[in-house]
Amino acid sequence: MAKRDYYEILGVGKNVTDDELKKAYRRLAMKFHPDRNPDDESTLEQFKEAKEAYEILKDPQKRSAYDQFGHAGVSNSAGGPGGPGGFHGDVGDIFGDIFGDIFGGRGRRSQTSQRGSDLRFSLDLDLEEAVSGIDREIRVPTLGECKTCNGSGARDGQKQTCSTCGGVGQVRMQQGIFSVQQTCPACQGMGQQISNPCTDCDGQGRLRETRTLAVKIPAGVDTGDRIRLAGEGEAGANSAPAGDLYVEVRVRPHQIFERDGDELYCEVPVPFTLAAMGGELEIPTLDGQVKLKVPAETQTGRMFRLKAKGVKSVRSHRTGDLMCRVVLETPVKLTREQKDLLKQFDETFGKDNQLHNPRSQSWLTGVREFFDRMTS
Repeated sequence: MAKRDYYEILGVGKNVTDDELKKAYRRLAMKFHPDRNPDDESTLEQFKEAKEAYEILKDPQKRSAYDQFGHAGVSNSAGGPGGPGGFHGDVGDIFGDIFGDIFGGRGRRSQTSQRGSDLRFSLDLDLEEAVSGIDREIRVPTLGECKTCNGSGARDGQKQTCSTCGGVGQVRMQQGIFSVQQTCPACQGMGQQISNPCTDCDGQGRLRETRTLAVKIPAGVDTGDRIRLAGEGEAGANSAPAGDLYVEVRVRPHQIFERDGDELYCEVPVPFTLAAMGGELEIPTLDGQVKLKVPAETQTGRMFRLKAKGVKSVRSHRTGDLMCRVVLETPVKLTREQKDLLKQFDETFGKDNQLHNPRSQSWLTGVREFFDRMTS
């Protein structure tokens, strides 16, 4: 039977990167691992097929030969020492790499040193806190080391070598002509057994707890930034090292400012009289109030840049700018006298309306040209 394409087996394209190739292989190896499919013998063949494809494609020379000549170009390499499609030796041999990549071991390694899981904690901050930095205390639910047995799980601290696996943590099971390596059912892969378990943690060596930790948030962080606290994750099983805690920052929306990287943006309402004649405005910044000079005849939408009034980057230490967008404000709740004054003011334009309202006139010109094109 003709062999399937190696790229097709792994579900990747020919331009796949080394990292993508490895991820695809890991995914298939986990899916077809015989330990996960004890009642389906066909998974072993699928596992071997994925293994063969990965062994060829991860090697640059073999991959190049395969891309040029197909299976014929790697016929002496594919299938292991038994030749193309052949398989000799222990199933544990082909499981070796995947045990190393996925389970953190190689071959018959015991799981006694399994590191604790990493944890993630979301921390909400105000914009001012994120920009200036702050020290915070957080309460993190986690699995901590049992203080009674010091994480050993044994009340007297004593453990015995597992008599079933001899301390290896794995046993070999014969399946037809194949010998398959599996986790020891007696010690669950630990290689050791406890005859006198700790009564506080029931022999697990870990207990649920809520830990209070101090976190220093550096100035300039933004949503999505993470702060790593080494060794503050879950305690490892069997006295193994603890994992890490990752504090993920989320910055709340601000009433005035909108942040984009190191730049800050805000809208500034300006009375139309000030925009027409020019003047100064008090503008809020994260450092306090500053004066913004608005030139005469300023139109709505105009953007003013206040240098170095944004956010100081946590990485480059560059300080961004504050961008102020002018929004002309139309007066409301006018008195009769004010309305009369506005009418008198409007009448002063006379026939020079185009001179005083250039944007309005250019817009009307564009409208007329649009309808001319539509009707022509």
